[in-house]
Order: sequence, then C-alpha cells, then structure tokens
Amino acid sequence: MQAAAIAVEPAGGGVSPAVRVTLGYPVDDIAPQLGEFLGGVIGEACGTAAANVTVDWRVRAHAVQGTTLAPLPEVRNIIAIASGKGGVGKSTTAVNLALALARQGAHVGILDADIYGPSQPKMLGLSGQRPETKDGKSFEPLEAHGLQANSAGFLVDEQTPMIWRGPMVTQALTQLAFTTNWRDLDYLLVDLPPGTGDVQLTLTQQAPLAGVIIITTPQDIALLDARRGLRMFEKVGVRILGIVENMSTHVCTACGHEDAIFGSGGGAHLAEETGAPLLGQLPLAAQIQREADGGSPTVIADPDGPLAVRYGDIARTMAARLATAPRDRKAAFGKIVVE
Repeated sequence: MQAAAIAVEPAGGGVSPAVRVTLGYPVDDIAPQLGEFLGGVIGEACGTAAANVTVDWRVRAHAVQGTTLAPLPEVRNIIAIASGKGGVGKSTTAVNLALALARQGAHVGILDADIYGPSQPKMLGLSGQRPETKDGKSFEPLEAHGLQANSAGFLVDEQTPMIWRGPMVTQALTQLAFTTNWRDLDYLLVDLPPGTGDVQLTLTQQAPLAGVIIITTPQDIALLDARRGLRMFEKVGVRILGIVENMSTHVCTACGHEDAIFGSGGGAHLAEETGAPLLGQLPLAAQIQREADGGSPTVIADPDGPLAVRYGDIARTMAARLATAPRDRKAAFGKIVVE
C-alpha cells in the first residue's frame, strides 16, 4: 500500500520540475527540511537544479479489525496504547506520543480508559475539571495542550476509588468512547489499563481499532506480560503497529550517564520474536516524571529537547507505518435498504 502520493509538473529546457508529495501522516514539523532534501535528490537525478518540492499530508481512515466495525464519524483512526503489566510507563508514553502527533500537525484526542487508575487528568493539567454536556446524553471533550481528552478521572474526585465490578467498568468505557463528541480527529489514542481483561476485550469487540502499540520495559517479567498482550491483540485481528521499550536506560540526574539497569535488548528481542517493529526506546529519566506530574508533559515542557525528539521519532514512525496499511473503504458506500 502507498504511504505517499507524488504529483510532478514537468518542465522543459533543463528547468527543474515542480513536485508535490502528499504523505499519509503528519509532517508539519519537518516539511520544509524534507522538501529541501527531496528537491536536491530529484534535481541531482534529473541533472537540473534542485526541484521545487512541496510536502503536505493527509491522514486517511485505515481498515480495522473484523468486518462489521467502521471508524467513528469524527475519528479517522483509533490507536490503543497497551501493556501487559502496570508500572511500565504506558500512560506517560501515551500522552507524550499524542502530544508529539499534535505537534506534527495532526488533530489528536486521548481517551483515558484506565477506569480504576486514571492518570491523564493530572498529566494534562486538568485535575478537578468536568466535561460539559449539552444534551444530557453526550460529553464535550476537555482540551489541553492542543489535545481533546476524556477520562473517568474527570467524573469523580481525584481521591475517590472506583469500586466497580467488570460490567460497570466496560459500560463506563463504552460511554466514554462512544458518547464523547470528538471533533475531526486524525488519531484517537486510547490509554488502556494493564493486562488482557474486560476493558481490552470490550474495546476490541466494539471499538474500531486501526492498530495497537505495546509498551514494555527491558525486564524479562515485563516482556512476558507484554508478549501475552501482543498475542491477545493478534488473536482478535488488531494490527500491531509496534513495540516501544520504555525505561531502556536510566539517566543519572547528576552526570547524565545512561545505564541499562533493567537489562538490555528486551524490546528488540520481543520485536524479532513476534515480527512487530521496535518503534523506539525511551530512558528512565526524572525529567519525564517531573514534567508529567506537573501537568506539562515532556513534549510540551521541553519541545526541542532530546527526550521530546525521541517521542517525536516514535510517533512519526508509528504514523508512517499506519499510513501503509489498507484504507477503510466502508464510508465510500452508502447504506443499502431493502424494502
């Protein structure tokens, strides 16, 4: 499948052609540099001066699991962020990837589906706020740092435990996902709870998922659970977009030295074993924790720093991989009614 469309306007007499490259993923942050690079390559190949290359992009809806589910009306692609176990930095990674996609120009939302332990309200600086409802039946998403967001954490006090059985949890997830008035999203990232339980099963049965990203750490015990989570999504037909190895190294706050205190090579080994790409590796850094706890995650707090660059590279690689997936064609056909 193509991830880009190229239109060339020919020019005679040795004049460089005008080229428009339309990618299937957002590149606002690097479009000028990319255009300049491609212009030089094309000019060299054609024996002319550098070509005039314009780079733009458009995110399309991609095929989802099963044959009956279709993307939500205002959401082109839903991407689950999952982990086999807790404590691997899944929520922090999810919010920074969402912010990185938004910085690259995409319209992005984040759904906090960790009903028992919602953390997105605090990380987005939205603690204590409540989503509005205009009709008593649906939610208006809250906004922070350019993201649309909804979470069970918006509906209860921060100190109140969610003492719910499975059916109540899955009902809450369904309401948050399907009764939120998301507005023209290229990507909706869903921050899942750890494990392979009710929430994951409900999501894969009812929500049209364009893909899933698996978050793990290099530790063997984390890899065991990550492998189970990955295999679960494979069994239900959800596209595996890749693996992110978090806490790959520890960054010393005093000298900046990186040390692989949790082991090394675990994410790469899991990727090789399962055939899923390793999207990138992230360090265990106090800066990430401090900025997330402060309501301004790293991609916002230090947008040009090395950590934000890593998040940006992972987000772009994920989006580019999704852009090569088959398109969703269901919306092109009208409903057929037999009377």
